[in-house]
Amino acid sequence: MRCVTYKVEKDENDITVEKFLRKKGVSRRIIIDLKKEPDGITNNNKHIRTIDKLKTGDNLTIKVRECDFVEHIIPQDIEIDIIYQDEDMTVISKKAGIAVHPSPRNRENTVANALAFRTQKKEFVFRAIGRLDKNTSGLLVVAENPLSAAILSDMLSKKLMHREYIAVCTGDLPESGIINAPIRREAESIVTRVVADDGERAVTHFKKIAYKDGFSLAHIWLETGRTHQIRVHMKHIGHPLPGDFLYNSDYSIISRHALHAAFVNVTQPITGEKLEFFAPLPADMQRFFPEITSEQLKSLCGK
Repeated sequence: MRCVTYKVEKDENDITVEKFLRKKGVSRRIIIDLKKEPDGITNNNKHIRTIDKLKTGDNLTIKVRECDFVEHIIPQDIEIDIIYQDEDMTVISKKAGIAVHPSPRNRENTVANALAFRTQKKEFVFRAIGRLDKNTSGLLVVAENPLSAAILSDMLSKKLMHREYIAVCTGDLPESGIINAPIRREAESIVTRVVADDGERAVTHFKKIAYKDGFSLAHIWLETGRTHQIRVHMKHIGHPLPGDFLYNSDYSIISRHALHAAFVNVTQPITGEKLEFFAPLPADMQRFFPEITSEQLKSLCGK
């Protein structure tokens, strides 16, 4: 159970409990669940209804219980790099080659299995915020309870959680650019995506960091979050990622698509603390540009 107390500020005076909680990012589903519990929502230690109004200085407390036990995730002692953890969220620097979620065909060897082992909870619910392809390395945010999951997901949908990527691309990229090209699933494929006029809006920003020996190092950030967006867009402009089994199957230099989620900034969902995280390039990407340091890459992110 996650118990949180909010102090009602002056500019929140005379608003309803439901409006107050929605403003904090609490989902409608959680509010419905809270109403079912006798002590789910209290104000100054007394029961309060969601239609009641709050006053400046009130202490509104919610007690969110776990209620999403839908599947058993097999705990496995898999090496995983946890770079931050508190009772509401965990940030992982994921290696390439490990999937995030279990699937019907692959119930093991995922980030979820690794976290299930480390939490040692009898019932474990895995809530990744956003997604990373199996062969994309880098930062992944995971919520630790239903409340933080709802708030972090709300931040993500409102673009209040910011991610940036580093990619190796074939050829000499322009110095910078914006790729505005809609993406949809390719006909008769459940995996491959293509640029098409009837696709969903997709916008990618990039800046070239360096060029050497037929490859560019790119700093990339997104306005939208379509499946395979970076990989599809870079292919679309003639600069696909090496090692991409779907869009550029050249494994002569790297055995997976050369994409790394290097930076994320996020607000801690309960305390409101601003957090920033950076994950250095893994060795298989660093060797394209060994002269570019982690400090240089970090200085480019978050601006």
